[in-house]
Parts: sequence; structure tokens; C-alpha cells
Amino acid sequence: MFRFISRQSKTLGFIESLTLLFGITWLDLAAGHQVSLVLFYTAPIVAAVWLCDNKSAYVIAGLAGVLWAWADLVFGHSYSNSSVQGWEIAIRFAFFFLVALAGVATREQYRSSQGRIALLEENERLEKQIIEVSEYEQQRIGRDLHDGLCQFLAAIGCAASALKSDLEERQLEQLASKAGEIERLLSESVKEARDLSHGLVPVQLGEAGLAAALDELAATTSHLLPVDCTFELAGTTAGGQNGKATHLYRIAQEAIHNATKHGKASKIDIRLSANASATSLSISDDGIGFVRNENGADGVGISIMRYRANLMDGEFAIESGSTGGTIVSCTVPTRGAR
Repeated sequence: MFRFISRQSKTLGFIESLTLLFGITWLDLAAGHQVSLVLFYTAPIVAAVWLCDNKSAYVIAGLAGVLWAWADLVFGHSYSNSSVQGWEIAIRFAFFFLVALAGVATREQYRSSQGRIALLEENERLEKQIIEVSEYEQQRIGRDLHDGLCQFLAAIGCAASALKSDLEERQLEQLASKAGEIERLLSESVKEARDLSHGLVPVQLGEAGLAAALDELAATTSHLLPVDCTFELAGTTAGGQNGKATHLYRIAQEAIHNATKHGKASKIDIRLSANASATSLSISDDGIGFVRNENGADGVGISIMRYRANLMDGEFAIESGSTGGTIVSCTVPTRGAR
């Protein structure tokens, strides 16, 4: 009902406020001086504030003062002298205009607050959409790597193997050796491309597959980078919450990236623990420690990790370890996922 009234035209709102003002004036005339209706004159002023523009609110406030003074004069209210009467009328006018001024200020503050809330909600929606688009693109690239590039490289590897066999039959050992080297490099390229594709499309079976995905992430990290990365599981994760599993995996990926690129770590430990109420992920390293930006703000990667934790109604923390390095942790409730 309030939304319907607030969406009507300003002209109609002004007419309604004016009608309410005349109705209160009629009641004032009917009641006489036995009942004071001064406060009731503020009702049409407030209505004009919310239904009309600022100019209309001040016009209604001025008319309220005029009509109140007219009703006062009609009944011949007795004052000790004309100065007192003028003072009383001036006080009423000032009161009505102050009501209009306070109402306008309150309305502007309310609209400003609503605007900020709407902006925050829109920013949250856009951030969530960016995360979803990013996740979709990563998975699409991962599938293209696995189904396209990996298959193409594997086919070339088969051709190189066949070429090696032909060269060996013709006793061209030197050329056969080079063909064998090409075959070996292609085989390693296929393996690395598959590792990359699995990293981009990590979790397919909900949280039941999160442990396996993190274990594979640790193994891939140790294989591709000069770092010793291990994984430890404590408890049993619950299935059926693929969104949470994906977010936790991405947090682990980003933490490892920060540890190797910025932290200069040589050892990284991933630990996943779970019980009936919560799942906790921690990534600790032996690097140089966590250093904030010069302005004290989080970097893009940390902001995204924190946002992913918020999407899961979880708690995210990043701090320096007691013996050096950095510890990134995220704890999310088992149920109530968004």
C-alpha cells in the first residue's frame, strides 16, 4: 500500500495533501478552541514531503499556517494584545516550516540510505556474477584443453611414434632417436595440459570429491613448480554441495599461487578437516610471510578469496605463521550454503 501511494504522481500527491489539510481545518473549526489541533496540521505537511517535491511541502506548510491563523481569527481567540497574537501566529508558521524542513531532510537521508543499500546490493550481485562468469570460463577452457588440445597432441604423439618405428626399420637410428625425443616431449606436453585442465575443472562430485581434487592439486603443484606441496585430510567431507567445494578449491589455488609467487615458499601444506557442522581448509607455507599493500588494502586475489568465503557464509582469515610464512584459512558451515 505504501509503495503504491509513493509511486503515484506528484500532482495527485499534492491534491491529496491539500485535501487532508482542508479536512483538518474543517475539524478545527468544528472543534473550536476546546480542542487544539495544531499537531494535526503537520499530517498534510508530512504527506506532501513524501508524496511531492520540496516546493510543494513548503507550500503546504505555508497554507497550514494561514488556515490555522484564519481558524483562530474566525473564533475570535482573545489575546492580551496584538503583539502576543502576532507572536503566536509567527510561532505556528515557524513550527510548520520546521516540520517541512525536518521532513525534507529525513526524506533525503532515507533516499540516500536506500540508494547506498541498492548500490551495495547491485555491487554484490555484479561481484557474484563476475565470479560465476570466471568459473564458467575456467571450466570451458579446461574442457577445451582436455577434449581439444590434449587429443590433438596425443594424435601428434602417435604420429611421432609411428615415424620412429619407420625410421628404425630403415636403420636410421639418429633420426629415429630424434623422433623418439619428439614423442617424449609430446607425451609430457599432454600430461601437463591434462594437469592444467584438471585444475580448471577440479570438482565434479561435490564435496565428496574435494579431498581428491586437493590431493591432485598438491601433486600437480609439486610436479610443475619447485615446491614441496602436501595434502592432509582429517574427517570425512559431506557430499552434495558442489558450489562450496569449488569455492574452497579456488581458495586453495589462489593461496598456493600467492605462496609461490609472492611468498617465495619452498614448502606448502594443505589441510582439509570436516565434521558434522563445518568444513575447514588451511594452507600454510614457509615463505617470507604475509605483507599488506602500502595502503593497507587487500590485493585482488585476497579480496576474491574473502568474497568466495562470504558466498558460503564462511569465515576467512590470512595471517603470519608463528615460525614464519603465511597461513590462509577458511571455515564454512556444512549446511546452509548459498
